[in-house]
Amino acid sequence: MELQKNIDKSVSSSRVQPEDLRWQCSLDSLPFETTDEINPATGILGQPTAYDALKFGIQCMAPGQNVYVRGARGTGRITMVRKLLDELQPRCECKRDFCYVHNFSRPDHPRLITLEAGQANSFRRQMNQVADFISEGLTKSLDSEPHISNRTAIQEKLQAQINAATKPLEKDIESNGMALVSVQQGPASQTLILPVVEGEPVPAEQLKLLVSQGKAKPEQLAAYEEMLPKYQKQLQETSREVNKLIRAAQEVLRSLNEQIARQLLTDTISPVAERFPGDDVKEFLEEVVEDVIENQLQGNDETTNFNVRYGVNVVLTHDDHHARPAVEENAPSMMNLLGTVEPEIGPGGMAISDYRGVRAGALLQADAGYLILDVNEVLSEPGAWRALMRTLRTGRLEIVPPEVGWMRQTVVTLPQPIDINVRVILIGDASIYYRLDAIDPDFRELFKVLADFDSELPRCGESVLQYASVVAGLCKSESLPPFHRSAVAALAEHGARIVARKQRLSARFGRIADIAREAAFLAGEETVTQEHVHSAVQRTKARASMPSKKFFEMVKNRTIIVQTQGDVVGQINGMAVMRSGPLTYGFPARITASIGPGSAGLINVEGLARMSGSIHTKGFQILGGLLRHLLRTEHPMAFTASIAFEQSYGGIDGDSASGAEIICLLSALTEIPIKQSMAITGAIDQHGHLEAIGGVNEKIEGFFDACSHFGLTGDQGVVIPKSNAGDLMLRHDVLEASRDGKFHVYAVDNIYDAIALMTGVEAGQVGEDGSYPDGTLLALAHDQVETYWRRTFANPQVLRVATELEQAEQLAATERNQTAAEEQ
Repeated sequence: MELQKNIDKSVSSSRVQPEDLRWQCSLDSLPFETTDEINPATGILGQPTAYDALKFGIQCMAPGQNVYVRGARGTGRITMVRKLLDELQPRCECKRDFCYVHNFSRPDHPRLITLEAGQANSFRRQMNQVADFISEGLTKSLDSEPHISNRTAIQEKLQAQINAATKPLEKDIESNGMALVSVQQGPASQTLILPVVEGEPVPAEQLKLLVSQGKAKPEQLAAYEEMLPKYQKQLQETSREVNKLIRAAQEVLRSLNEQIARQLLTDTISPVAERFPGDDVKEFLEEVVEDVIENQLQGNDETTNFNVRYGVNVVLTHDDHHARPAVEENAPSMMNLLGTVEPEIGPGGMAISDYRGVRAGALLQADAGYLILDVNEVLSEPGAWRALMRTLRTGRLEIVPPEVGWMRQTVVTLPQPIDINVRVILIGDASIYYRLDAIDPDFRELFKVLADFDSELPRCGESVLQYASVVAGLCKSESLPPFHRSAVAALAEHGARIVARKQRLSARFGRIADIAREAAFLAGEETVTQEHVHSAVQRTKARASMPSKKFFEMVKNRTIIVQTQGDVVGQINGMAVMRSGPLTYGFPARITASIGPGSAGLINVEGLARMSGSIHTKGFQILGGLLRHLLRTEHPMAFTASIAFEQSYGGIDGDSASGAEIICLLSALTEIPIKQSMAITGAIDQHGHLEAIGGVNEKIEGFFDACSHFGLTGDQGVVIPKSNAGDLMLRHDVLEASRDGKFHVYAVDNIYDAIALMTGVEAGQVGEDGSYPDGTLLALAHDQVETYWRRTFANPQVLRVATELEQAEQLAATERNQTAAEEQ
């Protein structure tokens, strides 16, 4: 009788009252009738820490102060970044334009030109004018007066010098009956000494023929042959002197042309040099002049396109000279981040690239400003993360040409690197932040500012008003109908349901906004009410409920065995959850246990089948420690027991079923049946405390749905950890069933109360004398464990050895603990 009174008292004290099963948002906390009466939210609410951190990261451009915005999706991360940038409008006096031009010494490494903001296009236009002058105006200027007169004077002087060098020899030769004759032989000409017959020079062979015919005197032929070697030698010496004079005159002409051309070019580029006084511009203009003098002035290549050779490729220019740019790159591949060099397809399929193909990427476009990236997108692009970190670490942007391996031949262009200063703002969640911090040593040095977004708000009147202002802003921006205050209260209750934590609301306003939009859709032109919000929530859940529906269909037709009535030994209803996108569904999980004499101990069936996750395996291992705590035996425990999740064909993880597993094991050990009208969830520790778990609302509703399928009897309910009692935001139908006494929720903080609720038998606790109260479950379990021990070790010698081994193990454990304590 006393034991039954204790059980009744435990049941009564642990029952959660219906008013505590769901938080109700009081309409009195909303001092308005509709959202038309309140001011819309203009910023991100409830994130003061993240706001201050992000503001610092935007305003402080010191090295390494890049920002990681950490938080769950829907908390307003990117919205806050955009709004802060709009509000602060950071200014900069050091913005620059970047251009690439031809590098005359290394054509495969285009030269970088850095200019003040807004000057790049002007520089390009002026260089086009320079190229036009080189192409057309330079030649015309060289062929105009007074340059023609200067060249004519040099040529006349040269002719006078040639005449002075050749006339004496020419007269001497003529006085001896010979003449100097120039003969064209192919592209070259040759000067010959020929005899003169009857006033005309004739070849030596012809003179011989005339002598043989008697038409010329033999003395003339003899005189010619005698004097020819002498005059040929003199002719060679005179020719060398003439050639020397010609070369000297040509050098004077070339020097004159270069001097004139250099002066003309200097006059042409001087305005460019004065307008753009940078050293890189000065060097480039000097190279242009030298290239014209050395290569173009001599007419070496008449096909040269001067607008290409001396042109300018503007890679980045700015219209606003002072506002810091803010670039959002949604596809951060290496090419989009770093930029690229676009090739042209030349003859034979050859890919040729030069300075004209250089294109800016997001990093360069954000120079002196901000680059906003989603960390998931960066990590999904091959090579993008390392390229980003390398650029931030070195401060130098290296534009890499694309892979063109499909071409038969390529000419690779590598532009000169660019020194940049960019503030990167990464948007990501906590898991990726911790992973990057662990594996990338550069990450913590380069991203020193953490803007941490909380996914929760305190559940108070101020937070509910923030919900109202968010909804008002949504109505204004998207032209939605106004929301009645009951609709705002329903949205706040849904926010409490999402976060499922005591005295907290969800700060993931993105999910709240989705429900608000659907509620507005259902309301049409009318004011949105509480019923519209409830319908929107139900519709959202129904759209992703197919797995849950399939499960309960199999429960109905008994394909999956779930009992909600009666009592069974070694069988208990646990509670589990399944996820479908952002939504979670609960369902009952049948757990069974069997036990008998032996030495194998506890067997985790899922673990042996490699279906158990690490957390579930840890929770299962805790069972052994708790069993030793509950059953204070004087001998080693000797049994073989197996515990399994029945009809579970996928992986199992989590420790929320460990409370159910220990009760199921004790039931199998004592043969005390467990109420199938009850289900339990909760993790345990080795001292028997029932610990908080996740998804408590969905788990309760999952078992409630199973009970509803087979009919509510009034004795059905669930046992949850007491620490989860404040998290309850159950559906309205569960709430009504509880008010009507058809379904119950019990909250306990230890395994002893859970045993009493699940079996109807008091658990009992060991007394100071080491005994258990008669009639309690643990008293029966203690006796049964001793029976198993005696059956397992019936041979006294075996029993003695087992006892010695147990004592030796305990002694070794004690020594290890002492050694560890001394080392600490």
